[in-house]
Amino acid sequence: MIGLTHYLAVAAILFTIGVLGIFLNRRNIILMLMAIELILLAVNINLVAFSAFSGDLTGQVFAMFVLTVAASEAAIGLAILVIFFRRRGTIAVDDANRMHG
Repeated sequence: MIGLTHYLAVAAILFTIGVLGIFLNRRNIILMLMAIELILLAVNINLVAFSAFSGDLTGQVFAMFVLTVAASEAAIGLAILVIFFRRRGTIAVDDANRMHG
């Protein structure tokens, strides 16, 4: 039977992969956004697992809010990247550091 510790272990692994993806990959912005999505997925797994374990729906409601934030972050982030790529011709993080506003 799958218990709470199994869900927490999977969430911890996903969270670790996401954090390592951010720290180890400083060149590609798309991979950094994917790493952030992994971190948010780990948070959702924790929320739903604790919600199911305690018998309360509050964690599942918060997971829906996290999903909407993740979807909006992905949409806005990709839109900014498309505009940045059209102007600069690259999506390297080093070039993004030289942006003037």
